[in-house]
Amino acid sequence: MDEDGWQRLEAAIAARRDDLVALTQALVRIPTLNPPGRNYREICELLAARLAEKGFGVEMIRATGAPADSDAHPRWNLIARHEGAEPGECVHFNGHHDVVEVGHGWSVDPFGGEVRDGRVYGRGACDMKGGIAAAVIAAEAFVETCPDYRGAVEISATADEESGGYGGVAWLAERGWFDPDRVQHVIIPEPLNKDRICLGHRGVWWAEIETQGRIAHGSMPFLGDCAVRHMGAVIAEMEETLFPLLAGRQTAMPVVPEGARSSTLNINAIHGGEPEQAADYTGLPAPCVPDRCRIVIDRRVLIEEDIAEVKAEIAALMERVKARRPGFAYEIRELFEVAPTMAPRDAPVVTTVAQAITHVLGRAPDFVVSPGTYDQKHIDRIGRLKNCIAYGPGILDLAHQPDEWVGIDDMLDSARVMARTLGMLLLR
Repeated sequence: MDEDGWQRLEAAIAARRDDLVALTQALVRIPTLNPPGRNYREICELLAARLAEKGFGVEMIRATGAPADSDAHPRWNLIARHEGAEPGECVHFNGHHDVVEVGHGWSVDPFGGEVRDGRVYGRGACDMKGGIAAAVIAAEAFVETCPDYRGAVEISATADEESGGYGGVAWLAERGWFDPDRVQHVIIPEPLNKDRICLGHRGVWWAEIETQGRIAHGSMPFLGDCAVRHMGAVIAEMEETLFPLLAGRQTAMPVVPEGARSSTLNINAIHGGEPEQAADYTGLPAPCVPDRCRIVIDRRVLIEEDIAEVKAEIAALMERVKARRPGFAYEIRELFEVAPTMAPRDAPVVTTVAQAITHVLGRAPDFVVSPGTYDQKHIDRIGRLKNCIAYGPGILDLAHQPDEWVGIDDMLDSARVMARTLGMLLLR
């Protein structure tokens, strides 16, 4: 495309500023809370109606049988595809439409989509409805301005990324939607900042560890065996040996922030003894020695680590505790695992987006890796597509926070980068 063509494309993006803001607001105002998975169909229908008007073929796809899918909360996904004038490669923008719980501490309506000081506020504005809106605007501007392009442009809005993506991208990938024969380039507009390309993410292993004891009357604890005390010994062993060991491991992956370049372990939850009663219960707990205590661990894995060895490390820790504590019994239940993933620096989508960022922003991008996983894991592992990155507007630190927001200028700049990327890949 000549310089006049690029200028027309830039002008088409700029002319859609108000539309971009309105679309972001409309998406934020649909409370697609996960869990339990509310309003998934509504947000897919909004995008489907809009994209159908722009000449995209749209498909609404329910992930029937996926984890958490139910008639009360069906897992709906949207895939929209626009075919070019000639056969060619497909560029796919994938965004998750679900958002996490609101939490406390908001000064604005979390589902109001308020615009203030050049920002759109609301739960999901940053993570990642602003990214979806930027991708939609970029795609619409491109197909209108450059109708003779080769290949196809796809946009998907998918479910459940915040809870693993198994009702969204994983389900779709298992059925061939991300097969390299039909999709060649994938951009996920997660909020990694408009001047950074995210090549991938660390891996993860979640497990539940249970210590077991024997119930007895709380006035005679010597007749029982306290599972909570056993778990205290497990946590003490983690503090003494495991946490220092993990802190000393460093990765060559460009993970951000700096602290995530080490292996990490988080204790997500702990519970021991009798179940908690409802908030309005006014009685006292029963006097019992707890015979069960459970923790959920979240172990983040570097690309240099082997997940089998990570699991063996936890098992060895438990055996060390067992050797010191009479009557110690435990069980480890695996919840899920994801291997680390990272696109090659010379992958076509990486080099093309880097050139587009340099042109639009006037500076070369940074290359980073996410501390936590996102749906690239499924596109890589199940879809067998390595040519995938995350790139989008928004500041990662704002995700899941009160008063979450996305900058309007950042969305516009990201849309310009995305549109230029389409031109560089599909107008060759």
